[in-house]
Amino acid sequence: MSTSPPRRQPAGAAVLREDVTEAIRAAVFEELAAVGFARMSIEGIARRAGVGKTAVYRRWKSKLSLVLDLLTAFAAQGLPAPATGSLYGDVRALLEVAAHALRHPVASQVIPDLLVEAARHPEIADAIKAALLDGQQGVAALVVRDAVARGELPAGADPDRALDLIVGPLYWRLVVVRTPLPEGYLDDLASAAVAALKA
Repeated sequence: MSTSPPRRQPAGAAVLREDVTEAIRAAVFEELAAVGFARMSIEGIARRAGVGKTAVYRRWKSKLSLVLDLLTAFAAQGLPAPATGSLYGDVRALLEVAAHALRHPVASQVIPDLLVEAARHPEIADAIKAALLDGQQGVAALVVRDAVARGELPAGADPDRALDLIVGPLYWRLVVVRTPLPEGYLDDLASAAVAALKA
């Protein structure tokens, strides 16, 4: 009868704690807003997250892969498609969600910076397209489809044109020009977008 001790099971990969991962993700957004992508560092992210650099490198190999992962995760969440029962209501609801996102202090700093970086990094350009454009195109397509089914828009109405008319002016105002929205702006923009779509 053998008296040798039982053999240890080989150790597997370290289990990554979800709370640490989430702290790092939050720190990335804060670091992007504070210093921009070009000056962002793994050291700065780790310091903000209250972890060591190795905790970041265990999850992502570089700051680019970290930002791409965040954008991909954001895209996967998707935007809720409004279903108010009218074209104006759906457009107005879409504008409310977009305005809330674009006015967020972190988003208002991060999005323009990443758009600049997209010119240098095709991977960032692709991730931004997936995170921002593809999701909104899907929502716009649903809004147009429902409006066509209700007889508010003609068959063949273009969802891409709808998205340009709905979100384009809002993006220009909040991200490019950076002026606050006057009282009733979203109502007026919704009415103008609906009128243009019906024209």
